[in-house]
Amino acid sequence: MSKKIAILGASGYTGAELVRLIATHPGMEIVALSGERKAGMAMGDVFPHLRHLGLPDLVKIEEIDFSGVDLAFCALPHATSQEVIKALPRDLKIVDLSADFRLRDPAEYEKWYGKPHAAVELQKEAVYGLTEFYREAIREARLVAGTGCNAAAGQYAIRPLIEAGVIDLDDIILDLKNGVSGAGRSLKENLLHAELSGGTYPYSAGGKHRHLGEFDQEFSALAGRPVMVQFTPHLAPFNRGILASAYVKGDPEAVYKALADRYASETFLEVLPFAAMPSTRSVAGSNFVHIGVSGDRIPGRALVVVALDNLCKGSSGQALQNANLMLGMDESEGLMLAPVFP
Repeated sequence: MSKKIAILGASGYTGAELVRLIATHPGMEIVALSGERKAGMAMGDVFPHLRHLGLPDLVKIEEIDFSGVDLAFCALPHATSQEVIKALPRDLKIVDLSADFRLRDPAEYEKWYGKPHAAVELQKEAVYGLTEFYREAIREARLVAGTGCNAAAGQYAIRPLIEAGVIDLDDIILDLKNGVSGAGRSLKENLLHAELSGGTYPYSAGGKHRHLGEFDQEFSALAGRPVMVQFTPHLAPFNRGILASAYVKGDPEAVYKALADRYASETFLEVLPFAAMPSTRSVAGSNFVHIGVSGDRIPGRALVVVALDNLCKGSSGQALQNANLMLGMDESEGLMLAPVFP
């Protein structure tokens, strides 16, 4: 019997991506879709690529009857999720795609997001949703907090290296190139075609990006001492994808072995042959992650490059992977679609 699924915030990119993935999932049925500004509209009118699916119309959240829903995905804006989730039934399983429950320390949340957390008790309950590293906790969780897409890409590069003790923890540089869909669907002047096409630029530079809170939390917990990385994301004129380049101090062969060993049994993470480099093109539209490692002309330094799709493995695909675990299903259900190429 299929599990009944609600998607809150289905009129955004991550909500639409959830619909696309769940449409071919053998064990899930979408029974409710919310979209505050698009309430009353058919999903196929909001996203024509989903027109062939028999989907419920978009409604406001308060119109949804959650009594028959097994799990809800919350693809809502930051700060909205905590208020909405606080009012949902306590027996409802929830995967939140916003930043509202990623940081365990309320003071850290206020530092990075500029306001006190409005659901501190739920924040304590939430499990961090980086599936490959929190799998067993996610399986037992009621509330899972999806990671930031940049945070996921950076952690796939660095976490195994901290675990294996093969890099200098005080010399980590992360440089990311992000597709424009990561900025969401809202109208913004800097995202107009004439403003973005043909160029690229850094944003939230100088240690201001909010995903640094996740890096600080996760890397420091792994290392058992504070770890601070230098991190700069860049907005690039392609639709989907993240290419994360991590510059680390350590033996390249040891770095490669740590990553290859850690991900050897992971379905969605593939470490390429040594010195082969990944491309966002090769993972577009999929839940797969490609990782490349090379040495440098400077001895004792290594480059780790991670490519993933920000809307899929960086957000909605990761959310579905976690939901599968929470509902007792095979982790890869609905997620084995091959990347779209070219």
